Amino acid sequence: MGNGFVCPRCGNKDPVYIGKKNGQPYCRRCLIFQGEEAVLPPSSPKQVKLSLGYRLSREQQDLSERILNNFRQGIDTLVYAVCGSGKTEISYGVIGYAMSKGLKVAFALPRRDVVVELYHRLKAAFPLNKVVSVYGGHTDDLVGDCIVLTTHQLYRYPSCFDLIIMDEVDAFPFRGSALLEAMLQRSLKGRLVMMSATPSKALVAKFKGKGKDILTLHTRFHKHPIPVPKLVMGPSAWLFLCLVRKLRRYKKEGKPCFIFVPTVELSASLYGKLSGICAKGDYVSSKRLGRSQIIERFKKGGYSYLVTTAVLERGITVKDLQVVVYRADETIYDAAALIQIAGRAGRKKDAPEGEVTFLARKETEGIRDAILEIRHCNAFL
Repeated sequence: MGNGFVCPRCGNKDPVYIGKKNGQPYCRRCLIFQGEEAVLPPSSPKQVKLSLGYRLSREQQDLSERILNNFRQGIDTLVYAVCGSGKTEISYGVIGYAMSKGLKVAFALPRRDVVVELYHRLKAAFPLNKVVSVYGGHTDDLVGDCIVLTTHQLYRYPSCFDLIIMDEVDAFPFRGSALLEAMLQRSLKGRLVMMSATPSKALVAKFKGKGKDILTLHTRFHKHPIPVPKLVMGPSAWLFLCLVRKLRRYKKEGKPCFIFVPTVELSASLYGKLSGICAKGDYVSSKRLGRSQIIERFKKGGYSYLVTTAVLERGITVKDLQVVVYRADETIYDAAALIQIAGRAGRKKDAPEGEVTFLARKETEGIRDAILEIRHCNAFL
């Protein structure tokens, strides 16, 4: 049906996704991307002031300078750095440089919650510049010196960005999406910096070519190890009892806790069982109304624990956080996901330790590989 038609928006040429209307071919694959495209003003140099309030570590500063040098030389960069190493701060140098030259800058992430969190951090870091956030339901202002956006919103910026920082490249829904990858490439006219704590083998291989570079950082900025998860196995009833005991201990110690679960349905049902036993808790998922308010209240100490799906797997830092993965043997939890979850603990310099527990009915390859990889990274200390 396509008769050689190639979609100008996403590059699709598979006839399965090509239809016809009034005799003209159209692409079904990117049909949902129908909003207004941005019109950015001509480039002009900007005054830039980086306001961090602390110094980067020697390793962070070294990587920051190498990313900047790569950008100047027209080289794309993959930053392979462990959770809690300060990947975001490492990118500030090249962001500031690009803005000072009047170049178009984007910071793209797969998930809305992380976009909101990062927007506030970048706005504070660059107080003289206009930083805007763009995500579903928040698209009134599409123009800024630095645009923080979900990967779904990149379609609004065709051939626009001189620099794109793309973080959490291994996260759903970007990971494995040819459509979102096409949108990323379509919006890029300059250089790309991709960042991940768990890059795929295919991504690493892609950055081994000419004009590309891979930078690694296997230690956290505060030089403490990533908490190695403890595996507790048993039948479901036993795992629930272990969970209750841990929550009671954490509450007594004044330590907040995330309980990760594999499905939206389980987030609500597990909280329903816990709420009558362990007070001061709540649950969040992609379907939970008021999720942002619940998370904010948790961060301010209003809750002792949150039952959560993967929506809190990335991009959030809470002091003294303890982490439990309930039913860690479910197929949704591969090694990459479990490493990211474990990386929620011990992220603060004044609270670098934390407990991570995998509650499972059996040991899986994902569980084994996650524990081995974390131990491997800790060996660099």
